[in-house]
Amino acid sequence: MAASRASARSIATDGLANRLRFLALTNGRPFWELLQRSRPIRRRVNAALIDHAVREMPPRPEPLSTMAGYTSWASLTDRTYSGRHLPPIAVTGGHLPDPESAADLFTRGESMIPCPRSTVLFAYFAQWFTDGFLRGDSGVPRDPRKNSSNHHIDLNQLYGLDDTATAALRAFDGGLLKSQLINGGEFPPYLCEHGKIKPEFAPLSVIRFDQLTDEQRATLFATGSDRGNIQIGFTMLTVLFLREHNRVARLLARQHPRWDDERLFQTARNVLIVLLIKLVVEEYINHITPYHFRFTLDPRLSERLARASWHRENWASVEFNLVYRWHSLIPSRLSVGGRELPMAETMVGGALIPGPGLGRLFEDASRQRAGRISLFNTDPLLREVDVASIADSRALGLAPYNSYRVHCSFPRVRDFEQISSDRRVTGALRELYRDVDDLDLYVGLFAEEPGSPDAILPPLLTKIIAIDAFSQALTNPLLAPRILNAATFSPHGVRVIATTRTLSDVLRRNTPEDPSPRLVGMSWRPPS
Repeated sequence: MAASRASARSIATDGLANRLRFLALTNGRPFWELLQRSRPIRRRVNAALIDHAVREMPPRPEPLSTMAGYTSWASLTDRTYSGRHLPPIAVTGGHLPDPESAADLFTRGESMIPCPRSTVLFAYFAQWFTDGFLRGDSGVPRDPRKNSSNHHIDLNQLYGLDDTATAALRAFDGGLLKSQLINGGEFPPYLCEHGKIKPEFAPLSVIRFDQLTDEQRATLFATGSDRGNIQIGFTMLTVLFLREHNRVARLLARQHPRWDDERLFQTARNVLIVLLIKLVVEEYINHITPYHFRFTLDPRLSERLARASWHRENWASVEFNLVYRWHSLIPSRLSVGGRELPMAETMVGGALIPGPGLGRLFEDASRQRAGRISLFNTDPLLREVDVASIADSRALGLAPYNSYRVHCSFPRVRDFEQISSDRRVTGALRELYRDVDDLDLYVGLFAEEPGSPDAILPPLLTKIIAIDAFSQALTNPLLAPRILNAATFSPHGVRVIATTRTLSDVLRRNTPEDPSPRLVGMSWRPPS
């Protein structure tokens, strides 16, 4: 009876079509495994599922951006403003909880609610990957309508946002990025000297640099992102991709001795960007979805999808930025080199890496369980982010949660119990909001219950992530049919991409100072 009630509730909340599709993809493992053994069938199904997922929302270009509540040539072309999926609404605020009270819904108590399937490495990668294209305004004062994004997966975490920053990071020798050796491992050079940014790195910046002590500044690495040193996980991934870039550049130099520095650098950069997109599709997205079908970055995928109505210029939306505030993934204490450190001690944590080494730290993150993405599960240290997220959504006039459900082909919910069966959640929502139609999008996204015990994300969050992730990753110019070939990447670059499926593959070939086999992955495994 309990199971049948839960099933009826899921159908009422998700809609029959959504629920049937979810059940089909999460059941019948033998069928899906058999289907994937045939390469032609797998390719067709892969393209069809991706295309169908993206079509769940109207395609870009969006009629509106955060520039104004009406369409103009400027609003259709000026990408310093963020896109938006729905028109703004008037937010009176009198019947809504203030952002401080709403942010209390996110705060973690004494213990973390664990994620059923994710490791801390998944949390680290999610933050590092999305910071490349979901970048808020960097001005002072900050404008929530604006962004500082290139709107592409372009690895600006490594290469910088523009040519000036890229030039500051390049060695201009053999296609390499500047680096240094510490304890036998390759790292970016240090950014500062005597508490000031070195002249050679003048185009680079660091978030909240003025708040750092001279001792902290001395540990900063020179990276493409102003957040490159913000937390140890972010820095670990930047270091790993720096090593992979230089490894690929050296490989290309051996295979093509007549190529100059510029061609070696640009070709290695091409390889690294597509390598990242492949990891996003084949490890990251496949980890998020609880499906038995495994998505792939098939070389023929672009040919199949290039004529799709959604295959348009990238433009990250303000909603896409909001749905990626996954701070509840991060435990309050993190395993770092065999020590349990409070989260605060891992901020500006680059100095923690050389001692234990990159391989050990990736394994530590892979063995530690992440938190569940939900309400009541974010460390108080990150509370200000939730306050700012709710305040920004109000300032931008974002439509409420129910409006986005309809926009994403879900039925409207009629009461709080359709959002979650957790009485703590429904009780808190009812206490703060007079009606379910008033619920803020940001709060509703994380209040919603996952579609199954093994699901990492709730249904609406999953759909928005899938739509924007696929539609913005697969439109990358390097994946275009006439570009995705050996002329762009070299035969050896194509081989590097083809033989890489996971972060573990990248790490294994880039830790000469620590050749020990390491368990590296986004999926949590109980200790044996």
